[in-house]
Amino acid sequence: MGEKEDRAIVLLSGGIDSCVTASIAKKEYREVFSLSFFYGQKHSREIESAKKISKWLHLREHRIIELDASLFSSSSLVSRNKEIPKRELEEISRDIPSTYVPARNVIFLSYALAYADLIGASSILIGANAVDYSGYPDCRPDFIEAFQRVADTGTKSGIEGRKIKIEAPLISMTKGQIIRKGIELRSPLHLTWSCYEGKEKACGRCDSCLLRLKGFKEAGYADPLEYETLPPWYRKEDLMGLPVF
Repeated sequence: MGEKEDRAIVLLSGGIDSCVTASIAKKEYREVFSLSFFYGQKHSREIESAKKISKWLHLREHRIIELDASLFSSSSLVSRNKEIPKRELEEISRDIPSTYVPARNVIFLSYALAYADLIGASSILIGANAVDYSGYPDCRPDFIEAFQRVADTGTKSGIEGRKIKIEAPLISMTKGQIIRKGIELRSPLHLTWSCYEGKEKACGRCDSCLLRLKGFKEAGYADPLEYETLPPWYRKEDLMGLPVF
């Protein structure tokens, strides 16, 4: 096994994908710094999960950056006048849903790129996924490739030959494969939150809940979250419990 590289930054939302991505970063880098963003979401459950994940993984630093919510008010994740859509599983990713946050990953990666240039980090890791996802354009491989060109040409590090790698290690994995990877890495999946609603229990009906439940079913493990309702194709009693670390 080769030596770990020195520093990386991970975008940590508090969901499954970012949790597993942070675990990958922790394994591969000596120091891992994490960034979370509050951009006016209707709830802060994912931010609270991100704090717990960062602490569990002993990340070097966890910063929460607050953005102007008015820039993202077209998204139903932010607007108080728009309801979170509820769709059937087979309808997900057919189009770009109202939960789309304008240029979210462009903005998040830009902050991470500035931070990486500042502290001399060699990589930025993002949990973008283009298989089991809601159809967002900034989760696709061509977007990651395009942003790599931005990093190479728009930073002091890039111009001076100290390339900052934009890594999306989960980009081509199914949600089930991501969950199995997380279990392999002893990721704190029990601390994650995915639901677009911010209630005491996950709703079990939004895109994010359905994709999460689909992933746990595919992986063969029961989701540790409590749900208000469950789709008929998910039977918790047929699945294994998560390993206790």
